[in-house]
Amino acid sequence: MDTKDREAQHFSQVQRELWEHVTELWEIARRRETGPVRKLLHRDYTGWVTGLDTPHDYEAAVASVGPDTPQVLRYRLKPLKVTVFDHEVGVVHYSYEADVEAADGAPKQIAGRWTEIYKRRGSGWLMIAVSGGPDGMR
Repeated sequence: MDTKDREAQHFSQVQRELWEHVTELWEIARRRETGPVRKLLHRDYTGWVTGLDTPHDYEAAVASVGPDTPQVLRYRLKPLKVTVFDHEVGVVHYSYEADVEAADGAPKQIAGRWTEIYKRRGSGWLMIAVSGGPDGMR
């Protein structure tokens, strides 16, 4: 999948590591692997998808990549801003475009934006919150 961008070429090592983590999560989601997602989310995780009335929790986030969700066929991620605070907290803003399998089996194009917040865990990152979603959902 396409995740290359000029912005990423200017990242520091820690920013690059965090951005690579984001892209790994997209690959895990594309493969619909809920097991790894469970290990990469904080148990107190919370997120809010644009257009929905309320935030969602850990279990809803895991379910969002499961086999009952539309299959992601292709995606492109564009990093907009990656910031790491005191090597402990990371905030990633990016846009995405994706082709997903619609209910009728035909590909459907979607585009949107995410802000993801991470906490350092050892040498890796644990997602603690997200906000965003498809464009036009307000």
